Amino acid sequence: MFAEVPVLPVVVPLAVAVMAFFVWHMQRRGLLSFPRVAVALALCVYVAGILANTLFPIYLDKPSRSAPWHAYIDVTPLVGYEVADAVMNICVFVPLGVLLALALPRWTWWRVLAAAAMFSLGIELSQYVTAHLLGGGHIADINDFVFNVVGAALGCGLLSALTPVPHAARLIDRFRWA
Repeated sequence: MFAEVPVLPVVVPLAVAVMAFFVWHMQRRGLLSFPRVAVALALCVYVAGILANTLFPIYLDKPSRSAPWHAYIDVTPLVGYEVADAVMNICVFVPLGVLLALALPRWTWWRVLAAAAMFSLGIELSQYVTAHLLGGGHIADINDFVFNVVGAALGCGLLSALTPVPHAARLIDRFRWA
């Protein structure tokens, strides 16, 4: 058994610090309300969960491996990629598209997608580094990146599709950080 970095002592304080920043930011801008704090909380819990499930385990005493660097990365689109994995990655990133669109209401849809893509790219690069250097249990996969962005686009599109509906628009406006 290898010693590993415990997940909760890393992600929980990080989520709490980000949540405190969000509340401070909303208070400073006069946006503090229960629905907006709920979005901030959902965003913090969501990101903490994604990090916990995609980056860990991280080992303190890396198991010895002799695999070449390319064993930890898959850059071939769709070859050997299962539909279930694509659907899971899409479903997991739909909330990010919604939450970013609520938290960044002045951003255009393409900027929200760019932020989601950067987040996904950060995950894939971190998976590569942790797998290669720390014996982590994940590999970087271009397919994960693509389907993560598709999921975020669907989430952003879902929110945009609901905005023209009068009752939905009033509800959405209560949660937007604007």
